[in-house]
Amino acid sequence: MARNELRPIIKLRSTAGTGYTYVTRKNRRNDPDRLILRKYDPVAGTHVTFREER
Repeated sequence: MARNELRPIIKLRSTAGTGYTYVTRKNRRNDPDRLILRKYDPVAGTHVTFREER
């Protein structure tokens, strides 16, 4: 089964300015706009929002 561009690999960068990133996949059909998730930033030591970067 070939990987295609329907579920691309994206980077989630912390909005706390620490430079920490998560790498995940998303479904473009369900989430066509930029993904925003609230996840743990170990550099900041707290939960912050992570935005998709392109």
